[in-house]
Amino acid sequence: MNRFISVVVCVLLLTSCRSGGSKRQSAEKSGDTMENKYSVQFITVDPGHFHAALVQKVMYDKVSPEVHVYAPEGPDYVQHLDRIESYNNRAEDPTSWEEIVYIGQDFFERMLEDSKGNVVVLSGNNKKKAEYIARSVNAGLNVLADKPMIISPDDFPALEEAFRLADEKGILLYDIMTERYEITTILQKLLSQKEEVFGKLLQGSKEDPAVTKISVHHFSKIVSGIPLQRPAWFFDVEQQGEGIVDVTTHLVDLIQWECFPEQILNPTDINISEARRWPTVMTKSEFSAVTGFKEFPDFLQKDVKDGSLEVYSNGEILYQIKGIWARVSVTWNYESPPGGGDTHYSIMRGSRCDLTIKQGAEEKYIPTLYVENIRGENINEFTAKLKDALASMPYEALEIEPVGKNMLRINVPQEYRISHEEHFGQVSSSFLEYLDRGKLPEWEVPGMITKYFTTTTALKKARINK
Repeated sequence: MNRFISVVVCVLLLTSCRSGGSKRQSAEKSGDTMENKYSVQFITVDPGHFHAALVQKVMYDKVSPEVHVYAPEGPDYVQHLDRIESYNNRAEDPTSWEEIVYIGQDFFERMLEDSKGNVVVLSGNNKKKAEYIARSVNAGLNVLADKPMIISPDDFPALEEAFRLADEKGILLYDIMTERYEITTILQKLLSQKEEVFGKLLQGSKEDPAVTKISVHHFSKIVSGIPLQRPAWFFDVEQQGEGIVDVTTHLVDLIQWECFPEQILNPTDINISEARRWPTVMTKSEFSAVTGFKEFPDFLQKDVKDGSLEVYSNGEILYQIKGIWARVSVTWNYESPPGGGDTHYSIMRGSRCDLTIKQGAEEKYIPTLYVENIRGENINEFTAKLKDALASMPYEALEIEPVGKNMLRINVPQEYRISHEEHFGQVSSSFLEYLDRGKLPEWEVPGMITKYFTTTTALKKARINK
């Protein structure tokens, strides 16, 4: 609790802490002592999205507990500090972060001037993210950025340049790909590399892609045990980004990560066949419930039709990657069905079997991996091969359960069921390991460039075809 005193004071003393000349509580004590003891110090910039706080849901041995926060005036940073405080004060395994806050319209310039850390954490208004990335890298700061790094095709050249400059300066620029840490996705990837079970990935076709990933999300949700209040700008696609360049970032990343593990990919490997976009319609009362705003702000009026808000949060991309047909789709609904939540569907089609992840009502909204022996192999022989493949993996007590003539379900022990919120700590830990080594795996940067080429090119095509 004591480590959070500086934050509490900063939030309460409105006149001193919310103006352009805001004072950074306890800032002076963060000098040589902290820098000598810890190799990493986070700088959180404009934390408009709750993912910024999730990076700090756990502590890290090499990271200073002092985090410098730079943000403009408004509710976003207050909600961020409230989330950090809740982690500090929770009964089980509390954190001990101390947020040192600067609030002012010159927050970014002040961040660069102060130079109080070496890793910039970005999770907020995506319209500004490309600029924040470029300026942070130019200043020699490592960047850990929430997805998406960019939301506009116009920003793609700047992102390429940021990666080039990061390499030149010997610093890391990395995005937060949490879905790589979900256990059924990991198992799907590992099994697809077992040729005796999966065979080889099919090429597929436009009508029947070899790989399909579908994600369903909800505007109204619970985060860290409380109803999530989203900023109004989240519903402005010019600031948050359309669905086809937002959540699809995860899906495109998983296709690259699973189908071409540790391979260097380039934009020339991508051929966008079709792309489409469509809106989710929100009533004023629904908007008010998740934002706290009684009326649609002026900047959203362009998207208001017949009294309701049209949010282009949905998108689909049909494309080829190194000749393999793939489809990704994201849909945002207002709220989930009772007992439900965000859902994920994924299928990889092999020459011996299909690997399918489902997360519907039948699975009680828990991601579940199925192995379908659709190529006609003797089921007993196939099951024996699958059992051997699972036994070779670094996970114990994985069980095979028949659920149909040729369908097998992989039952995963609860200890491997890590929540989405916990995945942020796992990504951050991996990033810190890369930082300690001084470099990313050689395939990561080309993969990120290819990923954002895919999403932004698809957006351009979808807008042309509307």
